[in-house]
Amino acid sequence: MMRSMLPGAPWLLAHKSMLPVNQPLKVTLYGTDYVLWQDSVGTVQALPNRCPHMGAMLSAGWCEPISGPADGQSGIVCPFHALKFDRTGCTVLPGSNQKTVSQLQPLDLIVQGDFIWSYGRQEPQVPIPSIMNEIAQAYDFIGYTADYSVQTDLLSMLLVMHDYNHQNGTHRDLFRITEVQFHQFVDNGHQSHAFYDMPTETYHWMEKLRKPDLMLLPKTIKAHLENHFPALVIFHGETPLGKIAQCHFFVPESENQTRTYILVFGRIKRPLLKFAGRTFLQFGQVAVEQDVDILGKLYTDSPQLIKLNNEVGMDWVRRNFENFPNVVDPDLSK
Repeated sequence: MMRSMLPGAPWLLAHKSMLPVNQPLKVTLYGTDYVLWQDSVGTVQALPNRCPHMGAMLSAGWCEPISGPADGQSGIVCPFHALKFDRTGCTVLPGSNQKTVSQLQPLDLIVQGDFIWSYGRQEPQVPIPSIMNEIAQAYDFIGYTADYSVQTDLLSMLLVMHDYNHQNGTHRDLFRITEVQFHQFVDNGHQSHAFYDMPTETYHWMEKLRKPDLMLLPKTIKAHLENHFPALVIFHGETPLGKIAQCHFFVPESENQTRTYILVFGRIKRPLLKFAGRTFLQFGQVAVEQDVDILGKLYTDSPQLIKLNNEVGMDWVRRNFENFPNVVDPDLSK
């Protein structure tokens, strides 16, 4: 296992909303593909995605009941020869009434409510952050968006997500941000908080009539980023309709491939927020698309000859990455 993928960290593979009942989902972690599925009683299973017969992708197959429809448990069926594997990786060969020994080693999952975490067969080095359970209790779930597999290493992805100076460049077309006014960074080891304001240009009223979603954007975007190294960044935002928690997740699929996606939660002040939820999902989708686009336009081997103000978030990432799983000084709070 390469250290560049931080073995021993917990990774959120999926939210249960991403797993319709008895529909397989392919996920990748530490260079291995897995198939996840949720049965009708809400139990989530995970097996390696390669059928042990001839290597077909199990995620391209389907789910069938194991012991009977009333039981609710289901197995995954290979799309090539219709071999059905139960959650332990056992199957029954055609012409035989006897179950085989396990052919596929299940992936250990830690399911907390709707959140599906895994350490990817590695010895845990840091605990699962409790913040997602707290958000799920205090907010309504709006949905997920921007699930991308990006051709970049984990460190490069994290540096972009903690670069507080790129908002008025990379995301200028989306939010028309004119500048970043940085206020505070709170360093608590593997957890941190960043607070800054982003004034925006004024949209003409005709533009807002053509695209009413723009009415949800304030004149100044007040950003509070809550960071949990290495897998999670939460954007806490306030709108006239209520509070938003936009949660960005990162999963190291391989040394040079990183997955990212967003879960959006809202604390409703006005009923209209329920109908505005799609707008916040769309904002998240476009923002991630812009980040993915810029990651493909970086010379990653280029030395950094200039340092901007307020790169403290990037410094925090580099320090934690170099010393993982240990937490060391300096305290970067400012």
